Amino acid sequence: MTLRKAYLIVFIILLVDQLSKIYIKTNFIYGESGQIDVTGWFKIILIENEGMAWGTVIPGIYGKLFLTIFRLVAVTGIGYWLWDSVERKHSSNYLIIAISLILAGAFGNIIDSVFYGVIFDDSYGHLATLFTDKPYGTWFHGKVVDMLYFPLFEGNWPEWFPIWGGQHFKFFNAIFNIADMAISTGVGILIVFNRKAFHHQH
Repeated sequence: MTLRKAYLIVFIILLVDQLSKIYIKTNFIYGESGQIDVTGWFKIILIENEGMAWGTVIPGIYGKLFLTIFRLVAVTGIGYWLWDSVERKHSSNYLIIAISLILAGAFGNIIDSVFYGVIFDDSYGHLATLFTDKPYGTWFHGKVVDMLYFPLFEGNWPEWFPIWGGQHFKFFNAIFNIADMAISTGVGILIVFNRKAFHHQH
């Protein structure tokens, strides 16, 4: 696969990711009835993630800044990995596609972290405004927009189940975005097609 095709994959995913986030951010009110029930097991709803995956937050004044800078360094490394894999000529398409997906996803969430704090106002109690004069944050302190929710089923753990016995559970409880899907798919390709991805073609 050529570098041009790899970059095209990255661009398309970035475009879909950012358009979906901007639409959700400017048409949904955080925490209020703006949820779309597509089916009983698929819903679209606005939440914002201040930290890493699963809502994990790095504590401290500089926690968010550290996370954003770390993401920038990581995406630079992934970008070099993609370029190097294509330039070697013998890397498999599985590997190149996987890296392209991971790069697009990481870059998509970085855009939120770097820019969203200064181009949007908040989404609490009203629709957010794009390019507002009253931004909710500062550079490198933006929140990542998530919207895809798949609560496939829910119920209660049996009383005899260790630790969680009797407690209510919902599967799948995470809310994520297109960028997250791209990263997960890329990592999935590397795991499931490991031999093909890292097989050197001579």
